[in-house]
Amino acid sequence: MLVYPSGVDVASSTLRLLSAQLRTRRHERGTRWRRLTPGRQAPLALAHLRCGHTYAQLAAGFGIGTATAYRYVVEAVELLAALAPTLAEAVRAATTKAYVILDGTLLPIDRIAADRPFYSGKHKKHGMNIQVLTDPFGRLPWASAALPGAVHDIKAARTHGIIDALAEADLPCWADKGYQGAGATVRVPFRGKHRNLPSGQQAVNTAHARIRAVGEQAMATLKSWRLLRRLRCSTTRITSLVQAVLALHLASS
Repeated sequence: MLVYPSGVDVASSTLRLLSAQLRTRRHERGTRWRRLTPGRQAPLALAHLRCGHTYAQLAAGFGIGTATAYRYVVEAVELLAALAPTLAEAVRAATTKAYVILDGTLLPIDRIAADRPFYSGKHKKHGMNIQVLTDPFGRLPWASAALPGAVHDIKAARTHGIIDALAEADLPCWADKGYQGAGATVRVPFRGKHRNLPSGQQAVNTAHARIRAVGEQAMATLKSWRLLRRLRCSTTRITSLVQAVLALHLASS
């Protein structure tokens, strides 16, 4: 395999954060020696998350075995995922904002037609459902655990307790038509085709869409980490990957 120098477009603060976490973990475990120092293990994990490099590619680039690269990445992801805020923490922090935006996205996965629980009829592909909260400035303060793609957004929001948490905090929330019936503080647009609605409802839906458009920035931020654009790992690991990316995003914002 050919090896060449390359760069990873992440903030230096993310590298410092991950390196510090790895050093602390090794100190707690009393680790004496490894093939890579924490300062080298951190770029390896970041290259996997940001660029989607395979373990074989990382192993060749860093001069280690494929199994070692896998273990290093898993360790880094676990440490980062533990730093991600919980829903309660995110909602508590968001109470200082005027409102939040709730939206769902599908992270594509590598599955076959027989895996029906992971097939999203809306997106016509297999994937995992992720719910995210966005503040009025397009920043991403929280992302949920991953659910099978067949789960609808409203059901996912209820499963994660998002609607109840927002109601308890009396925090206004803007969402799309996929959250019809959520109630509480969740505001959704009027149903029906835009051209068939009365002028007043059209104006409301237009204003509603402008507010929710900011949430697309958070989705773009999440999917700028190329690993999340096409996941080929076990579905049980996707939640920790999303939480790791969230922690790195918050560290650099």
